[in-house]
Amino acid sequence: MKHLLNLLAAIALLVWGTHLVRTGILRVFGANLRQVLARSIGNRYTAALSGIGVTALLQSSTATALIVSAFVGQGLITLPLALAVMLGADIGTSLVTVVFSFDLSWLSPLLIFTGVVLFISRPATNVGRFGRVLIGLGLMLLALRLISESTGIMVRSPVVKALLASINSDLLLEITTGTVLALMSYSSLAVVLLVATLASTGIVPVEMALGLVLGANLGSGLLAVITTAKAPVEVRHVPLGNLLFKIVGVAIAAPLIGAWLKYLRPYLPGDASTVVLFHLSFNAIMGALLLGATGPIARAVLRLLPKPQQPASSRPHHLDPTALGTPSLAISCAAREALHQADVVESMLLGVLAVIKNNDLRLAEELRKLDDTVDELYSAIKYYLTKISREALGEEESRRWTDIISFTINMEQIGDTIERILIDIEDKKIRKGRNFSDAGMAEICELHARLIDNLRLGMSVFLNGSVRDAQKLLEEKARFRDLEHAYASTHLERLSGNTVQSIETSSLHIDLISDLKRINSHICSIAYPILESAGALAPSRLRSEVLAPKESAI
Repeated sequence: MKHLLNLLAAIALLVWGTHLVRTGILRVFGANLRQVLARSIGNRYTAALSGIGVTALLQSSTATALIVSAFVGQGLITLPLALAVMLGADIGTSLVTVVFSFDLSWLSPLLIFTGVVLFISRPATNVGRFGRVLIGLGLMLLALRLISESTGIMVRSPVVKALLASINSDLLLEITTGTVLALMSYSSLAVVLLVATLASTGIVPVEMALGLVLGANLGSGLLAVITTAKAPVEVRHVPLGNLLFKIVGVAIAAPLIGAWLKYLRPYLPGDASTVVLFHLSFNAIMGALLLGATGPIARAVLRLLPKPQQPASSRPHHLDPTALGTPSLAISCAAREALHQADVVESMLLGVLAVIKNNDLRLAEELRKLDDTVDELYSAIKYYLTKISREALGEEESRRWTDIISFTINMEQIGDTIERILIDIEDKKIRKGRNFSDAGMAEICELHARLIDNLRLGMSVFLNGSVRDAQKLLEEKARFRDLEHAYASTHLERLSGNTVQSIETSSLHIDLISDLKRINSHICSIAYPILESAGALAPSRLRSEVLAPKESAI
């Protein structure tokens, strides 16, 4: 029992090490890896090569599948090219398996020690995250040595021999077992390394090991399909196409296992090499044979999983769930969606003036419905940000996380204010057949034009973080406040002159310019985090030299 627990612990350590390497690489190089993929996918050959390179770093074809699926979902690449990337990704993970099959156990202590020092000394930086990668690599090498030692003892157990003999009697059962192991461990790489280690110690016959390897490949394809099961249809196309490739490959390779062992095994140095080279050959030959079939497979995928009919107003969705493993990239996705929220708010604000001028009830209703979109975007962005690991964020990324939350809150509140303005215009102006005076309408148009300019400047400040633009935006707040006071005074003068239109719309006019000032205050709030980070904000706006005499008099 003790030896079995040791084996299970070593397997768990291998899986955990693989996870540390994958997540560490994504956090350090995630955005760059995506840029490499996006820029190098010019044709199916370069796409396959980029898939090999990226997956060799990530050590997970499943992670590559999720990245490429997001690209297809956003319309950045076509499905056939994405499938070519996946063929390369499978070759990449096979090459990593070959490297780990060598005896590198001597390197494990050095990697773990160096990684721990880097991670503890600078945990929130890329150096610390790279230390996490080194820890994962060291744990993988250590786990492989522990597995070899544990299986060396267990191989003598009659119970173990009987159990393996029952599985070894059926190729289909071997493939099924390998598939289940890959699903349970979330890594075909870990399963193939485990099988190679077990084969080298004699606990698993080589014939059985090759069947398990085929199952592990099939399991990695099925794992990506399951992982993206709730994603949009466009995102699910790539994993499904990759799974079809693997099904075809396993169907071709399974009957040829005997020929592989008969003709090639005598020339290979050991059982572990036989297993990992079979894994590499399987994916390399599958890539060479099926690279030209990406088009037909893509068409088959579209028939099996057709795209739903999209309304004309559909838009790209920037909150990519596959980016959550790369915090810096997820922050960028949230920022893009926040800018889309601001675009909707701008549409609402632009429409307000048309409603006022034309008394358009239908447009007012459409604009009020847009506030529901603003609220939904706010909730979606907020929920997405809460799923980003704050521990993995650096100081700058953490500050950006806070800026996005603040920005979306301001946009949501602006949307609510605009909805309230529209309701007031409908009730107090349109339905009662009233109109503003020419002077009053000119004041409203002036404030509205300034508001649009300030909103666009605020979006630029949020996007670029320019301190100069943030200062300009804050200066606009004071100017807008002065204008609001001046226009309120001129309105009272018109009331004194008994202007009929001013008297009828007095309440609405005062409320409207006050609401516009409130919207401007929310827009200008975008500048505060930028100026605070730059140290350009004073601690308090109160002048102590003015307050001091009053306090002493009290």
